[in-house]
Amino acid sequence: MVNHALTLLARLITGAGSAHWIGCAPEVKQRIYFANHTSNLDALILWAGLPVAVRKVTRPVAAHDYWTGDPLRRYLAQSVFNAILIERKKVTVSNNPIPQILQAMGDRSSIVIFPEGKRNLGPEIGEFKSGLYHLAAARPDVEVVPVLLQNLNRILPKGEFLPVPVFASIYFGSPIRIAEGERKSDFLARARQSIEALRQE
Repeated sequence: MVNHALTLLARLITGAGSAHWIGCAPEVKQRIYFANHTSNLDALILWAGLPVAVRKVTRPVAAHDYWTGDPLRRYLAQSVFNAILIERKKVTVSNNPIPQILQAMGDRSSIVIFPEGKRNLGPEIGEFKSGLYHLAAARPDVEVVPVLLQNLNRILPKGEFLPVPVFASIYFGSPIRIAEGERKSDFLARARQSIEALRQE
């Protein structure tokens, strides 16, 4: 019931039919969806934009400190999104989030990640952290799908609490993989460009 209500709310705020599958089809298969990050609504809107069957096996990777900041966010993260909550501020060898994410994925769950690591308020997509590369390298059998989120920063600007209805769009691109011998920096640059390229669609 809560899932359905949140999905309807997300679509009401952003406009109906906002998901565009450009380079792949919405399938119930294990994937790593990676997207640009401009708003605290990003995870909700992307998750709500997935078909029900795909949504059921897809888990957002989210910041532990933000999503446990109050009882409502904690409930949504744990009971609705089934989010994988990771440490983002004081990462050490002992709390490296990559093994945690891989274990949570298992052989069935897809994930949603935001490789910039934090919200980027500028017009350009920020540099990617290395996590996407390590996940893709550890799971070469899993499709890595770029996702462009447009206009979400206008729906819930930084510092605001109530969303403003604005038409937003989600574009799913063609899956990418690490090429043989490809350096980490080259893969991350190519991954970032795969999202940028969706602006032209």
